[in-house]
Amino acid sequence: MLIVTALGGNALLRRGEPMTSENQRRNVRIAAEALAPVASGHQLVVTHGNGPQVGLLALQGAAYSQVETYPLDVLGAETEGMIGYMIEQELGNLLPFSRPFATLLTMVEVDGGDPAFRDPTKFIGPVYGKDDADRLAAEKGWVFKPDGEKWRRVVPSPEPKRIFEIGPIRWLLEHDTVVIAAGGGGIPTMYDPAAERRLMGVECVIDKDFASGLLARQLDADVFVMLTDADAVYVDWGKPTQRAIRRISPAALSAMPFAAGSMGPKVEAACRFAAATGKVAAIGALAGLPRILTGEAGTTVTVQESGTVYAAA
Repeated sequence: MLIVTALGGNALLRRGEPMTSENQRRNVRIAAEALAPVASGHQLVVTHGNGPQVGLLALQGAAYSQVETYPLDVLGAETEGMIGYMIEQELGNLLPFSRPFATLLTMVEVDGGDPAFRDPTKFIGPVYGKDDADRLAAEKGWVFKPDGEKWRRVVPSPEPKRIFEIGPIRWLLEHDTVVIAAGGGGIPTMYDPAAERRLMGVECVIDKDFASGLLARQLDADVFVMLTDADAVYVDWGKPTQRAIRRISPAALSAMPFAAGSMGPKVEAACRFAAATGKVAAIGALAGLPRILTGEAGTTVTVQESGTVYAAA
């Protein structure tokens, strides 16, 4: 089977954890331990988040006043290489020496007219208290929105339209390569409206789950799995009546409300993939990956399900 797995940000840096290289590597090692058994028996593509890493690089760049901070597309490319390197190394320590790996810097096209540019929603960087967020907004012109009890910087998050490196990714998979691609939703690019066929970077961050779902559809993946810190998709989350969904149709799941800043994009990406391909999308916790693939854990979204099946209490 060809499996596309999207690692949530918690697989790399946990919420509120210091953004050190050591912490990131330790979390990547934990992710690799969950991914290695899957890679041993299947073709595997790994995507990942990069919000904290891009935010950190932006802060580090802003601290050096001799030159302007690098734009978000360049920072996205930097984090794709950095995180891909760690995933390759930690997975390579667990798989046979003969298994090849490749991290692909992946350019993803967006539309300059996307309404997302008028309403930034994508969280990047660390969390702040209100006073620090207000100070940074005044100093740097950044936009902040509440993230739980804290505040985080938000940037535009347009829809992904095209993955430029889809051909090389297919070629690598044909040669049994574990591919790390479309990290952080890919490097946001668009064609310059004032020039013919001139590609340029864009100051935004593409949603990782939407880009990963597009990649899974274009690769004709058998399974698309989004791994997060929640063990399943829940209705009535945080209430005494909360229940975990075990299996559900894309139509039934699409009719349910979910927060745009957390589970919402994952739910929408899963529904898009399942409805468009007739194959399986799933959402669940990293540690439960083997059981997610057998339908024993997480939430499975499939057109083979006519309604909603809840997990046993």
